[in-house]
Amino acid sequence: MTTPIRVLLADDENLVRSAVAGLLDLADDIEVVAQAASGPEAIAMGRKEEPDVAVLDLQMPGADGLTVAAALHADVPTCRTMIVTSHGRPGYLRRALEVGVRGFLPKTASGTTLTDAVRTVAAGGRYVDPELAADAIAVGQSPLTPRESDVLELAAGGAGIEEIAAKVSLSPGTVRNHLSAAGGKLGVANRHEAVAKARRLGWI
Repeated sequence: MTTPIRVLLADDENLVRSAVAGLLDLADDIEVVAQAASGPEAIAMGRKEEPDVAVLDLQMPGADGLTVAAALHADVPTCRTMIVTSHGRPGYLRRALEVGVRGFLPKTASGTTLTDAVRTVAAGGRYVDPELAADAIAVGQSPLTPRESDVLELAAGGAGIEEIAAKVSLSPGTVRNHLSAAGGKLGVANRHEAVAKARRLGWI
């Protein structure tokens, strides 16, 4: 008998995690060997169980799915990773592929699609939801520099100019310039609109 694909499942929503675990366990060739409700717990469980595939939610407490994926690639090289998310934005997909994630699909995917994706990723292939892939190609890469992204992300959290300046070790004037440049590149009138657009596209 073939050894089942050993899966780590990480999602902070208990109901969703239990439902997905039940779905995967229905497949004869897949076994959920560990579950986690946060980023740090997922990394710890991954190191302990050394699964074949880690199915990760994108947004979790403590560390997001991309951070967890990068940590697992470093600590458990045999573990392949995939993201299942309700935040299927083009920028997130690009960032996931950049850190070596092999699968990316929305939580609206069917159970059959999910199990097929797990098998594909376990076998060394790649599975990306076709619609998300098309969106990512249409939107293109983020025009923002890493510093502009950092400043926008802090602005998104409600920080004022002085607070942002202190956190990124820049002068308030430089922070204003970065916010203005970001707004210009995104074609919006102010930083609130810049934050909203960058978030919608998954660029911050």
